[in-house]
Amino acid sequence: MEYRLKAPFSAQEADRLKIGDYVYLSGTIYVARDAAHKRFMELLDQGKELPFPIQDAAIYYMGPSPAREGRPIGSAGPTTASRMDKYAPRLLDLGERAMIGKGKRTKEVVDACVRNHAVYFAAVGGAGALISKCVKKAEIVCYEDLGAEAVRKLEVEDFPMITVIDTKGNNLYEHCADPYKSVSV
Repeated sequence: MEYRLKAPFSAQEADRLKIGDYVYLSGTIYVARDAAHKRFMELLDQGKELPFPIQDAAIYYMGPSPAREGRPIGSAGPTTASRMDKYAPRLLDLGERAMIGKGKRTKEVVDACVRNHAVYFAAVGGAGALISKCVKKAEIVCYEDLGAEAVRKLEVEDFPMITVIDTKGNNLYEHCADPYKSVSV
């Protein structure tokens, strides 16, 4: 199936998605990688608030390149999501609705998706220049000292993704591999 969603989006909207669904996301998403996630955990451990509203938020694991003249951002391709796996369940438990990246996730992340009616989307790796055309506005929210890993707020339009983990715990990477597991070489 193919869906158009506006971020942030609700648990009910996430529940409609199934693995393999194409999703075109418009609205507000946040960019954060592992250095920022580590700081998020430090804030939470101190009883402080996160620097952006986590409820129903989508976090994109991306390190942008510098913007070309007239553009809000440079290349905007996904980074490997597994580096955020030790942080993701806690953020999902706080209300994060979606994660966007590339690559496999741990069982703990899948379980947190089920528990919190959240999803994991894959953006196409190697297509950062094309993906950047979906970014209409970009601003640094915090941690400017992290450079490319600063937390950014993006306004996106028709940002293309594929649902990899749905709210039922189905995992596209495992599902697609199943037919090949019994093949002998």
